[in-house]
Amino acid sequence: MKKLLPKYPRILAIAPSTRGFGFALLEGLDMLVDWGVRSAEGDKNSQSLVKVKELIAHYQPDVMILQDTSTKPFRRFERIRTLNKRLITLAARRKVRVALFSYEQVRRVFFADGQGTKQALAEIVANKFPEELGSRLPPKRLPWMSEDSRMDIFDAVALALVVRMKK
Repeated sequence: MKKLLPKYPRILAIAPSTRGFGFALLEGLDMLVDWGVRSAEGDKNSQSLVKVKELIAHYQPDVMILQDTSTKPFRRFERIRTLNKRLITLAARRKVRVALFSYEQVRRVFFADGQGTKQALAEIVANKFPEELGSRLPPKRLPWMSEDSRMDIFDAVALALVVRMKK
């Protein structure tokens, strides 16, 4: 028998990055319950899998949201595409449904013309959750700067919100 999703499923969004991953947990209509960044060193995929497994065990989400890395053009490293596949397998073993959204789909939900920067997206997310994320918004990145690790949180929250905003 298929498990029916509640009207407002508990959503765990994972945004893998070169340093580990950002995550966000949404519950109810629009309640941001938890968020953060988990770092990984050495075998980043194995460490990330263990940490995501812990999040799944702790929060027992109804659905896990990931970035769709199978769409062309590939803009993600092979390691992250492999991690995504392993996360999908992990979710299936834990009986957690998975939804995949490309970065283009996320941008179309947040920007009328489908165009927008990561910084603009992070600002929209921070404005939606000012108490939780307002103080965590990274400053605008200059061309010679590497991306702030906190940006992974905003990527994860944006992925989670896509499910709510597409309805």
